[in-house]
Amino acid sequence: MHDFNAWIGKKETVTDFSNLRPAAMMQAILNQPNKQLTELPHLYHWFYFLPVVDGIELAEDGHPKKGNFLPPIPFPKRMWAGGRLEFLHPIGINQNIRRESEITKIELKHGKSGDMYFVTVKHSIFAENTLAIIEEHDIVYREASNQVQTAAAVAPAESQTRNYSYKTQFPVDTVTLFRYSAITFNGHRIHYDRPYAMQKEGYPGLIVHGPLLATLLLHHFTQQYPHKQVTHFEFRAVNPVFDFNEFHICGDIQADQGALWIEKTDGQICMKASVKFKGES
Repeated sequence: MHDFNAWIGKKETVTDFSNLRPAAMMQAILNQPNKQLTELPHLYHWFYFLPVVDGIELAEDGHPKKGNFLPPIPFPKRMWAGGRLEFLHPIGINQNIRRESEITKIELKHGKSGDMYFVTVKHSIFAENTLAIIEEHDIVYREASNQVQTAAAVAPAESQTRNYSYKTQFPVDTVTLFRYSAITFNGHRIHYDRPYAMQKEGYPGLIVHGPLLATLLLHHFTQQYPHKQVTHFEFRAVNPVFDFNEFHICGDIQADQGALWIEKTDGQICMKASVKFKGES
């Protein structure tokens, strides 16, 4: 296997401006009446610092070619695996923002589906030179496969033992996937090119973006508990959600923290998350 240790410690700084438009577009996806925001909701910083790459610089999967900031890992399948975020200060609309990034870890793991590389990038996001968010972003690279990927069925008793403070739905269809890809300038073909997703990457359909699912988790938590101030959020993708799946957005909320998860209607868990907060009930 390749040795990518030389990439650990590599740094990158990107600047941007937190204009209202992408935040308002996400509010439209979520059917939110308030589109004239004064601060970015949690995770909306993902709509900024986007790589603007010419078409000739894209790989077959629609992602920018590797080897610039991220290491040139030869495995073709790459996705968000999860992340950990600490929210220190709000980011206002129309502020100068800066993201300082560093590759902190590269690990090769051996799983049931084959070998995988995990790359962890630490981001420090500043708003007008004030540190606003510290984020650790995990990216997974997998070997190529055109075998249709399936997951084991969930035993009924497993889903019946879960505690729910709330359990709600948000329908996601191909239009939702297109609109989210547009906001994030995400050309990854598994989200809109069904023949590519099925024939090249072995999926049974289009994949719902991991960051979109994470955003739905935190959005619905704040809808249920608008007076709680989120301080930490951690999420991990467990199983993919496809465009034909129905799923629930769930939470089990305690005094100052809670478990959040995405659950398909058959009980299968697709994303696990945790949230810490302070504030009134």
